[in-house]
Amino acid sequence: MGNLLTAGSDFVADSLLKFVESTGIAGFFSQVGWGSVVMIFVAFFLLYLAIRHKFEPLLLFTIAFGMLLTNLPGANLYHTELFEGGHVHWDIFVANAGLLDYLYLGVKLGIYPCLIFVGVGAMTDFGPLIANPKSFLLGAAAQIGIFVTFLGAYALGFTPTQAGSIGIIGGADGPTAIYLTSMLSPELLGPIAVAAYSYMALVPVIQPPIMRLLTTEKERKIKMRTLRPVSKTERILFPIIIAVIISLLLPSAAPLIGCLMLGNLMKECGVVDRLSKTVQNELMNIVVIFLGLTVGATATAEAFLNIRTLGILVLGVVAFCMGTAGGLLLAKVMNLFCKEENRINPLIGSAGVSAVPMAARVSQTEGVKADPSNYLLMHAMGPNVAGVVGSAVAAGILLSFLG
Repeated sequence: MGNLLTAGSDFVADSLLKFVESTGIAGFFSQVGWGSVVMIFVAFFLLYLAIRHKFEPLLLFTIAFGMLLTNLPGANLYHTELFEGGHVHWDIFVANAGLLDYLYLGVKLGIYPCLIFVGVGAMTDFGPLIANPKSFLLGAAAQIGIFVTFLGAYALGFTPTQAGSIGIIGGADGPTAIYLTSMLSPELLGPIAVAAYSYMALVPVIQPPIMRLLTTEKERKIKMRTLRPVSKTERILFPIIIAVIISLLLPSAAPLIGCLMLGNLMKECGVVDRLSKTVQNELMNIVVIFLGLTVGATATAEAFLNIRTLGILVLGVVAFCMGTAGGLLLAKVMNLFCKEENRINPLIGSAGVSAVPMAARVSQTEGVKADPSNYLLMHAMGPNVAGVVGSAVAAGILLSFLG
């Protein structure tokens, strides 16, 4: 009887010990280094920014929570070794994968960003761009920040693929940044996604000083002619023509551009309203949740807490500022060749970065400060939506050369 009681007590003691050792609390002492603790606090800070200050909350909120989950000890939701070297290690995947590993396949295979582009296309009005095709030039000029920063990052010692992923931050287009980085430099996905969405949220803070520095008060007061009406036929033909032309010239941009134009055609054709509403709402919301959680899951201490991340944050600001300046300066140059009545208010050039519609609203706000009767919002939407196309094309160019 005594032996039985002893065996029972040993069994209970062993079971309790195993339970204690299996808890995340024990993991903090045995598995987690200071880096993971720091990352948990970074996640708390990003959640604070998303909830309290509404910094791009739809994605920054989910990115922050994914970052929290991946750095909690013992959860085993995401495993970096399954995607080491930029490849999916299918031979060990099923035996070791956690929930976020399976969801991350949507990022790694380029599925989530493309699905988001379908929703973005369905919510985008290309009318101002069709009415004023010169807006395409302003949207293209704003992408100069991508390529200048690419050269700068490469000069600072980043590999060409890493430099391309850092440069795309200048497009101010989160899904495009995630898509390109997942293809070229997946090890940088966490820092680049956080930088891209943080700077998109800071558009009203970053852009106005640059806009005022590079324009005169007289230029900011320029009033532009009312845009012409755009016919339904033009709206239907536009996404079809753009998808065909860009896909033929730059096949690597076809996934993003094709999905963007598919969504827009759903909206404009008027015969698939149910599909259009679905991609704008249910599909978009579901994909945003999966995308944010899995991108946040890549933000481990090893990937995030290093001097390289600081360099990415600094270069991201440079890329964004250069893109803003590029659009402004091209508008000023175009005015040298325009008649007085056709002049462009340079403020709309800053909207060439593809932070839709926030950048266009900033152009409107600065225009109103110079002249309360000035209305630039619809004019600024032209370069703004052109920037969405431009950033996707820039990603395709980088992928063609570096992929």
